[in-house]
Amino acid sequence: MNMNRRVKGRVAQNSALALATVAMAGGLVLTTPALTVQANATAGIVAAQDSDADVEYTATGHVAGVISSLNTISVEALSAASVAETETAEVSSSENTETEVDSEWANRLMANVEDELSVRSAASSDSELVGKLRKGDVATIVSTEEGWYQITSGNVTGYVSADYVVTGDDAKALAQSVCTTYATSTTGGLRVRSEAREDASVISALGEGEKAVVDTGAAAVDGWVAVSINGKTGYVKSDYVTVETEYGSAITIEEEKAAEAAAAKEAAEKAAKEAEKKNQTSSTTTTQKAAVAASVDETTLLAALIQCEAGSESYEGQVAVGAVVMNRVRSGSYPSSIYNVIYQSGQFGPASTGAVASVAASGPSGSAYSAAQAAIAGTDNTGGATSFKRASSGQSGVVIGNHVFY
Repeated sequence: MNMNRRVKGRVAQNSALALATVAMAGGLVLTTPALTVQANATAGIVAAQDSDADVEYTATGHVAGVISSLNTISVEALSAASVAETETAEVSSSENTETEVDSEWANRLMANVEDELSVRSAASSDSELVGKLRKGDVATIVSTEEGWYQITSGNVTGYVSADYVVTGDDAKALAQSVCTTYATSTTGGLRVRSEAREDASVISALGEGEKAVVDTGAAAVDGWVAVSINGKTGYVKSDYVTVETEYGSAITIEEEKAAEAAAAKEAAEKAAKEAEKKNQTSSTTTTQKAAVAASVDETTLLAALIQCEAGSESYEGQVAVGAVVMNRVRSGSYPSSIYNVIYQSGQFGPASTGAVASVAASGPSGSAYSAAQAAIAGTDNTGGATSFKRASSGQSGVVIGNHVFY
Protein backbone atom coordinates (compact mmCIF):
# COMPACT_ATOMS: atom_id res chain seq x y z
CA MET A 1 0.00 0.00 0.00
CA ASN A 2 1.32 3.45 -0.89
CA MET A 3 2.13 6.08 1.76
CA ASN A 4 -0.42 8.78 2.60
CA ARG A 5 -0.45 11.84 0.34
CA ARG A 6 -1.86 15.25 1.09
CA VAL A 7 -3.32 17.02 -1.95
CA LYS A 8 -5.71 19.90 -2.68
CA GLY A 9 -8.99 20.04 -4.57
CA ARG A 10 -12.52 21.35 -4.50
CA VAL A 11 -15.48 19.68 -2.87
CA ALA A 12 -18.65 20.46 -4.77
CA GLN A 13 -21.86 20.47 -2.79
CA ASN A 14 -25.36 20.76 -4.14
CA SER A 15 -28.73 20.82 -2.50
CA ALA A 16 -29.11 17.08 -2.88
CA LEU A 17 -26.07 16.41 -0.74
CA ALA A 18 -26.91 17.86 2.63
CA LEU A 19 -26.08 14.55 4.26
CA ALA A 20 -24.08 11.66 2.76
CA THR A 21 -23.23 8.31 4.24
CA VAL A 22 -19.76 6.98 3.50
CA ALA A 23 -17.63 4.01 4.54
CA MET A 24 -13.89 4.39 4.18
CA ALA A 25 -11.10 1.79 4.39
CA GLY A 26 -8.69 4.12 6.18
CA GLY A 27 -9.11 7.56 7.74
CA LEU A 28 -9.92 10.46 5.35
CA VAL A 29 -9.99 14.09 6.49
CA LEU A 30 -11.07 17.13 4.44
CA THR A 31 -10.42 20.52 5.99
CA THR A 32 -11.13 24.18 5.09
CA PRO A 33 -11.57 27.17 7.36
CA ALA A 34 -15.32 26.75 7.02
CA LEU A 35 -15.66 23.02 6.37
CA THR A 36 -14.33 19.86 7.87
CA VAL A 37 -15.24 16.47 6.40
CA GLN A 38 -13.94 13.36 8.17
CA ALA A 39 -14.63 9.67 7.42
CA ASN A 40 -13.27 6.74 9.34
CA ALA A 41 -13.17 2.98 8.72
CA THR A 42 -16.67 2.71 10.13
CA ALA A 43 -19.74 4.13 8.44
CA GLY A 44 -20.45 7.76 9.41
CA ILE A 45 -22.46 10.89 8.58
CA VAL A 46 -20.69 13.61 6.65
CA ALA A 47 -22.12 17.10 7.00
CA ALA A 48 -21.39 19.66 4.27
CA GLN A 49 -22.36 23.24 4.94
CA ASP A 50 -20.44 25.28 2.33
CA SER A 51 -21.53 25.34 -1.26
CA ASP A 52 -18.07 25.20 -2.80
CA ALA A 53 -14.82 25.14 -0.89
CA ASP A 54 -11.13 24.66 -1.51
CA VAL A 55 -10.03 21.78 0.64
CA GLU A 56 -7.01 19.83 1.61
CA TYR A 57 -7.45 16.12 2.14
CA THR A 58 -5.29 13.19 3.16
CA ALA A 59 -5.76 9.84 1.41
CA THR A 60 -3.81 6.70 0.73
CA GLY A 61 -2.88 4.68 -2.33
CA HIS A 62 -5.58 4.34 -4.93
CA VAL A 63 -7.90 6.93 -3.30
CA ALA A 64 -5.24 9.64 -3.50
CA GLY A 65 -4.53 8.71 -7.11
CA VAL A 66 -8.17 9.05 -8.06
CA ILE A 67 -9.08 12.25 -6.32
CA SER A 68 -5.84 14.13 -7.00
CA SER A 69 -6.64 13.98 -10.71
CA LEU A 70 -9.93 15.83 -10.25
CA ASN A 71 -10.45 19.57 -10.07
CA THR A 72 -13.83 19.19 -8.46
CA ILE A 73 -14.91 16.14 -6.50
CA SER A 74 -17.96 15.12 -4.59
CA VAL A 75 -18.32 13.18 -1.39
CA GLU A 76 -19.80 10.33 -3.43
CA ALA A 77 -16.63 10.17 -5.55
CA LEU A 78 -14.43 10.05 -2.49
CA SER A 79 -16.54 7.27 -1.01
CA ALA A 80 -16.54 5.21 -4.25
CA ALA A 81 -12.78 5.55 -4.64
CA SER A 82 -12.15 4.43 -1.09
CA VAL A 83 -14.50 1.45 -1.39
CA ALA A 84 -12.79 0.44 -4.63
CA GLU A 85 -9.43 0.50 -2.88
CA THR A 86 -10.80 -1.60 -0.02
CA GLU A 87 -12.19 -4.24 -2.39
CA THR A 88 -8.94 -4.36 -4.36
CA ALA A 89 -6.96 -4.89 -1.16
CA GLU A 90 -9.32 -7.67 -0.04
CA VAL A 91 -9.10 -9.48 -3.40
CA SER A 92 -5.32 -9.16 -3.39
CA SER A 93 -5.14 -10.57 0.13
CA SER A 94 -7.38 -13.50 -0.84
CA GLU A 95 -5.28 -14.29 -3.89
CA ASN A 96 -2.08 -14.25 -1.88
CA THR A 97 -3.55 -16.65 0.67
CA GLU A 98 -4.66 -19.06 -2.05
CA THR A 99 -1.24 -18.98 -3.69
CA GLU A 100 0.45 -19.82 -0.42
CA VAL A 101 -1.86 -22.79 0.19
CA ASP A 102 -1.33 -24.26 -3.29
CA SER A 103 2.34 -23.38 -3.75
CA GLU A 104 3.50 -27.02 -3.78
CA TRP A 105 1.25 -27.87 -6.72
CA ALA A 106 1.04 -24.45 -8.40
CA ASN A 107 3.47 -25.50 -11.16
CA ARG A 108 2.73 -29.22 -11.32
CA LEU A 109 0.49 -31.32 -13.53
CA MET A 110 -0.51 -34.92 -14.02
CA ALA A 111 -1.74 -36.79 -17.07
CA ASN A 112 -5.47 -37.40 -16.64
CA VAL A 113 -5.43 -40.62 -18.68
CA GLU A 114 -5.84 -44.32 -18.04
CA ASP A 115 -2.60 -45.34 -19.73
CA GLU A 116 -0.15 -42.74 -21.06
CA LEU A 117 0.07 -39.29 -22.67
CA SER A 118 2.44 -38.39 -25.51
CA VAL A 119 5.07 -35.72 -24.86
CA ARG A 120 5.94 -33.81 -28.05
CA SER A 121 9.00 -31.80 -29.07
CA ALA A 122 6.81 -28.77 -29.88
CA ALA A 123 3.30 -27.50 -29.13
CA SER A 124 1.74 -29.48 -31.97
CA SER A 125 0.29 -32.96 -32.33
CA ASP A 126 2.33 -33.33 -35.52
CA SER A 127 5.67 -32.77 -33.81
CA GLU A 128 8.14 -35.46 -32.85
CA LEU A 129 7.30 -37.81 -29.98
CA VAL A 130 10.01 -37.41 -27.32
CA GLY A 131 8.51 -39.20 -24.33
CA LYS A 132 5.47 -40.40 -22.47
CA LEU A 133 3.75 -39.24 -19.30
CA ARG A 134 2.08 -42.26 -17.73
CA LYS A 135 -0.70 -42.55 -15.19
CA GLY A 136 0.79 -41.58 -11.83
CA ASP A 137 3.62 -39.50 -13.34
CA VAL A 138 4.07 -35.90 -12.16
CA ALA A 139 5.57 -33.12 -14.29
CA THR A 140 6.71 -29.56 -13.61
CA ILE A 141 5.16 -26.84 -15.77
CA VAL A 142 7.76 -24.69 -17.55
CA SER A 143 5.41 -22.53 -19.64
CA THR A 144 2.04 -22.47 -21.42
CA GLU A 145 1.39 -22.03 -25.13
CA GLU A 146 -2.10 -21.99 -26.72
CA GLY A 147 -3.58 -25.16 -25.25
CA TRP A 148 -0.24 -26.80 -24.51
CA TYR A 149 2.03 -27.03 -21.50
CA GLN A 150 5.78 -27.22 -21.76
CA ILE A 151 6.84 -29.64 -19.04
CA THR A 152 9.85 -31.35 -17.56
CA SER A 153 9.70 -34.73 -15.83
CA GLY A 154 12.49 -37.23 -15.30
CA ASN A 155 14.71 -37.00 -18.37
CA VAL A 156 11.89 -35.66 -20.55
CA THR A 157 11.36 -32.04 -21.60
CA GLY A 158 8.58 -31.34 -24.09
CA TYR A 159 4.94 -30.39 -24.60
CA VAL A 160 1.67 -32.02 -23.59
CA SER A 161 -1.87 -31.09 -24.60
CA ALA A 162 -3.80 -29.21 -21.92
CA ASP A 163 -6.88 -31.26 -22.83
CA TYR A 164 -5.47 -34.37 -21.15
CA VAL A 165 -3.91 -33.03 -17.96
CA VAL A 166 -4.96 -31.60 -14.61
CA THR A 167 -3.10 -28.98 -12.62
CA GLY A 168 -3.03 -27.45 -9.15
CA ASP A 169 -5.54 -28.84 -6.66
CA ASP A 170 -6.95 -31.25 -9.26
CA ALA A 171 -3.47 -32.67 -9.89
CA LYS A 172 -2.90 -33.03 -6.16
CA ALA A 173 -6.21 -34.88 -5.72
CA LEU A 174 -5.42 -37.19 -8.65
CA ALA A 175 -1.97 -37.95 -7.24
CA GLN A 176 -3.48 -38.90 -3.90
CA SER A 177 -5.89 -41.30 -5.60
CA VAL A 178 -3.51 -43.06 -8.04
CA CYS A 179 -0.10 -42.86 -6.36
CA THR A 180 1.03 -44.92 -3.37
CA THR A 181 1.84 -43.25 -0.06
CA TYR A 182 4.32 -44.97 2.24
CA ALA A 183 5.17 -44.63 5.91
CA THR A 184 8.86 -45.38 6.51
CA SER A 185 9.94 -46.33 10.01
CA THR A 186 12.72 -44.19 11.48
CA THR A 187 13.39 -46.63 14.30
CA GLY A 188 13.78 -50.35 14.82
CA GLY A 189 10.95 -52.49 16.17
CA LEU A 190 8.21 -49.95 15.55
CA ARG A 191 4.99 -51.51 16.82
CA VAL A 192 1.98 -51.64 14.54
CA ARG A 193 -1.13 -51.64 16.71
CA SER A 194 -4.65 -52.84 15.94
CA GLU A 195 -6.09 -49.47 16.99
CA ALA A 196 -4.83 -45.92 17.33
CA ARG A 197 -4.02 -46.13 21.03
CA GLU A 198 -0.93 -47.19 22.93
CA ASP A 199 -2.61 -50.02 24.86
CA ALA A 200 -4.00 -51.67 21.72
CA SER A 201 -2.71 -55.10 20.70
CA VAL A 202 0.41 -55.31 18.51
CA ILE A 203 -0.22 -56.96 15.15
CA SER A 204 3.19 -56.47 13.57
CA ALA A 205 6.44 -54.49 13.76
CA LEU A 206 8.53 -52.46 11.30
CA GLY A 207 12.31 -52.43 11.20
CA GLU A 208 14.23 -49.20 10.71
CA GLY A 209 13.87 -48.09 7.10
CA GLU A 210 11.06 -50.58 6.45
CA LYS A 211 8.05 -49.26 4.54
CA ALA A 212 4.33 -49.84 4.93
CA VAL A 213 1.58 -48.62 2.62
CA VAL A 214 -0.46 -45.84 4.18
CA ASP A 215 -4.16 -46.66 4.35
CA THR A 216 -5.51 -43.38 2.95
CA GLY A 217 -9.08 -44.60 3.32
CA ALA A 218 -8.85 -44.90 7.11
CA ALA A 219 -10.07 -42.10 9.34
CA ALA A 220 -7.32 -39.70 10.41
CA VAL A 221 -6.30 -39.89 14.08
CA ASP A 222 -4.07 -37.22 15.55
CA GLY A 223 -0.61 -38.57 16.37
CA TRP A 224 -1.09 -41.82 14.41
CA VAL A 225 -0.68 -43.02 10.84
CA ALA A 226 -2.93 -45.78 9.47
CA VAL A 227 -1.03 -48.43 7.49
CA SER A 228 -2.00 -51.59 5.65
CA ILE A 229 -0.38 -54.73 7.10
CA ASN A 230 -1.18 -58.15 5.61
CA GLY A 231 -4.49 -56.86 4.30
CA LYS A 232 -5.47 -55.31 7.63
CA THR A 233 -5.40 -51.73 8.88
CA GLY A 234 -2.95 -51.01 11.68
CA TYR A 235 -1.64 -47.85 13.32
CA VAL A 236 1.86 -46.53 14.01
CA LYS A 237 2.91 -43.45 15.96
CA SER A 238 3.46 -40.54 13.58
CA ASP A 239 6.55 -39.44 15.55
CA TYR A 240 8.45 -42.49 14.33
CA VAL A 241 7.66 -42.51 10.61
CA THR A 242 8.15 -40.30 7.60
CA VAL A 243 5.21 -40.22 5.21
CA GLU A 244 5.81 -39.66 1.50
CA THR A 245 3.85 -40.22 -1.68
CA GLU A 246 5.84 -41.84 -4.48
CA TYR A 247 5.22 -40.16 -7.81
CA GLY A 248 6.30 -41.46 -11.17
CA SER A 249 8.28 -39.57 -13.81
CA ALA A 250 7.91 -39.44 -17.57
CA ILE A 251 10.12 -41.69 -19.68
CA THR A 252 11.93 -40.86 -22.89
CA ILE A 253 11.34 -42.92 -26.02
CA GLU A 254 14.83 -44.37 -25.59
CA GLU A 255 14.06 -45.38 -22.02
CA GLU A 256 10.81 -46.99 -23.13
CA LYS A 257 12.59 -49.01 -25.83
CA ALA A 258 15.24 -50.14 -23.34
CA ALA A 259 12.52 -51.23 -20.90
CA GLU A 260 10.70 -53.12 -23.63
CA ALA A 261 13.94 -54.86 -24.65
CA ALA A 262 14.62 -55.85 -21.04
CA ALA A 263 11.08 -57.20 -20.67
CA ALA A 264 11.41 -59.17 -23.91
CA LYS A 265 14.72 -60.65 -22.73
CA GLU A 266 13.20 -61.65 -19.41
CA ALA A 267 10.25 -63.27 -21.18
CA ALA A 268 12.59 -65.16 -23.51
CA GLU A 269 14.68 -66.42 -20.59
CA LYS A 270 11.55 -67.54 -18.78
CA ALA A 271 10.31 -69.36 -21.88
CA ALA A 272 13.70 -71.06 -22.27
CA LYS A 273 13.58 -72.26 -18.66
CA GLU A 274 10.06 -73.58 -19.17
CA ALA A 275 11.18 -75.38 -22.32
CA GLU A 276 14.18 -76.83 -20.49
CA LYS A 277 11.95 -77.93 -17.65
CA LYS A 278 9.60 -79.55 -20.16
CA ASN A 279 12.50 -81.35 -21.85
CA GLN A 280 13.69 -82.57 -18.46
CA THR A 281 10.38 -84.39 -18.03
CA SER A 282 11.23 -87.28 -20.28
CA SER A 283 8.77 -89.96 -21.13
CA THR A 284 10.69 -92.51 -19.08
CA THR A 285 8.43 -95.44 -18.49
CA THR A 286 8.13 -97.06 -15.12
CA THR A 287 10.37 -100.08 -14.93
CA GLN A 288 10.11 -103.08 -12.65
CA LYS A 289 13.37 -104.10 -11.06
CA ALA A 290 14.16 -106.96 -8.76
CA ALA A 291 12.65 -106.65 -5.31
CA VAL A 292 14.90 -106.10 -2.31
CA ALA A 293 14.29 -107.91 0.94
CA ALA A 294 13.37 -105.49 3.68
CA SER A 295 12.09 -105.77 7.20
CA VAL A 296 9.02 -104.00 8.55
CA ASP A 297 11.27 -101.54 10.32
CA GLU A 298 13.18 -100.73 7.11
CA THR A 299 9.91 -100.30 5.20
CA THR A 300 8.65 -97.97 7.92
CA LEU A 301 11.95 -96.04 7.88
CA LEU A 302 11.78 -95.62 4.07
CA ALA A 303 8.13 -94.52 4.33
CA ALA A 304 9.12 -91.95 6.96
CA LEU A 305 11.83 -90.52 4.67
CA ILE A 306 9.34 -90.39 1.78
CA GLN A 307 6.85 -88.51 3.95
CA CYS A 308 9.51 -86.01 5.06
CA GLU A 309 10.85 -85.39 1.54
CA ALA A 310 7.67 -85.69 -0.56
CA GLY A 311 4.67 -85.81 1.77
CA SER A 312 2.92 -83.03 -0.18
CA GLU A 313 3.73 -84.52 -3.60
CA SER A 314 1.63 -86.89 -5.71
CA TYR A 315 1.86 -90.63 -5.17
CA GLU A 316 4.18 -90.85 -8.22
CA GLY A 317 6.46 -88.27 -6.61
CA GLN A 318 6.55 -90.28 -3.39
CA VAL A 319 7.38 -93.51 -5.24
CA ALA A 320 10.20 -91.66 -7.03
CA VAL A 321 11.84 -90.68 -3.73
CA GLY A 322 11.65 -94.30 -2.58
CA ALA A 323 13.08 -95.45 -5.93
CA VAL A 324 16.14 -93.19 -5.46
CA VAL A 325 16.90 -94.91 -2.13
CA MET A 326 16.46 -98.37 -3.63
CA ASN A 327 18.58 -97.50 -6.69
CA ARG A 328 21.38 -96.56 -4.29
CA VAL A 329 20.99 -99.83 -2.39
CA ARG A 330 21.35 -101.72 -5.71
CA SER A 331 24.15 -99.56 -7.19
CA GLY A 332 27.19 -100.79 -5.26
CA SER A 333 28.37 -97.17 -4.99
CA TYR A 334 26.35 -96.54 -1.81
CA PRO A 335 25.69 -98.56 1.35
CA SER A 336 23.86 -101.79 0.67
CA SER A 337 21.02 -101.41 3.17
CA ILE A 338 18.04 -99.07 3.38
CA TYR A 339 18.99 -97.93 6.88
CA ASN A 340 22.61 -97.12 5.95
CA VAL A 341 21.60 -95.33 2.72
CA ILE A 342 19.12 -93.12 4.58
CA TYR A 343 21.55 -92.31 7.39
CA GLN A 344 24.64 -91.89 5.21
CA SER A 345 26.34 -88.68 6.31
CA GLY A 346 25.41 -85.54 4.39
CA GLN A 347 22.77 -87.19 2.19
CA PHE A 348 19.22 -86.73 3.51
CA GLY A 349 18.53 -83.68 5.67
CA PRO A 350 15.42 -85.04 7.47
CA ALA A 351 17.46 -88.04 8.62
CA SER A 352 20.22 -85.92 10.18
CA THR A 353 17.74 -83.63 11.94
CA GLY A 354 15.81 -86.46 13.55
CA ALA A 355 12.64 -85.83 11.55
CA VAL A 356 12.71 -89.27 9.92
CA ALA A 357 13.00 -91.04 13.27
CA SER A 358 10.14 -88.97 14.68
CA VAL A 359 7.81 -89.80 11.79
CA ALA A 360 8.79 -93.47 11.91
CA ALA A 361 7.96 -93.57 15.62
CA SER A 362 4.55 -91.96 15.21
CA GLY A 363 3.73 -93.85 12.03
CA PRO A 364 4.01 -92.64 8.39
CA SER A 365 0.97 -91.89 6.28
CA GLY A 366 -0.69 -94.70 4.36
CA SER A 367 0.34 -93.13 1.03
CA ALA A 368 4.00 -92.91 2.03
CA TYR A 369 3.94 -96.51 3.32
CA SER A 370 2.43 -97.78 0.05
CA ALA A 371 5.04 -95.83 -1.97
CA ALA A 372 7.82 -97.40 0.13
CA GLN A 373 6.45 -100.89 -0.47
CA ALA A 374 6.27 -100.23 -4.23
CA ALA A 375 9.87 -98.97 -4.38
CA ILE A 376 11.15 -101.94 -2.34
CA ALA A 377 9.24 -104.25 -4.71
CA GLY A 378 11.25 -102.83 -7.62
CA THR A 379 9.06 -100.00 -9.07
CA ASP A 380 11.27 -97.25 -10.57
CA ASN A 381 9.78 -94.23 -12.38
CA THR A 382 12.99 -92.15 -12.29
CA GLY A 383 15.02 -93.84 -15.01
CA GLY A 384 17.54 -95.18 -12.50
CA ALA A 385 18.13 -91.84 -10.68
CA THR A 386 20.16 -91.90 -7.47
CA SER A 387 19.61 -88.22 -6.51
CA PHE A 388 16.92 -85.54 -6.60
CA LYS A 389 16.61 -81.75 -6.13
CA ARG A 390 13.98 -79.07 -6.33
CA ALA A 391 12.87 -78.70 -9.95
CA SER A 392 13.47 -74.95 -9.68
CA SER A 393 17.22 -75.62 -9.40
CA GLY A 394 17.48 -76.04 -13.17
CA GLN A 395 19.11 -79.46 -12.83
CA SER A 396 18.49 -81.64 -15.88
CA GLY A 397 16.69 -84.93 -15.32
CA VAL A 398 13.21 -86.34 -14.91
CA VAL A 399 10.81 -83.85 -13.33
CA ILE A 400 8.02 -85.33 -11.24
CA GLY A 401 6.02 -82.77 -9.29
CA ASN A 402 8.34 -80.28 -7.62
CA HIS A 403 11.44 -82.48 -7.84
CA VAL A 404 13.88 -83.34 -10.60
CA PHE A 405 15.42 -86.84 -10.43
CA TYR A 406 18.84 -87.50 -11.93
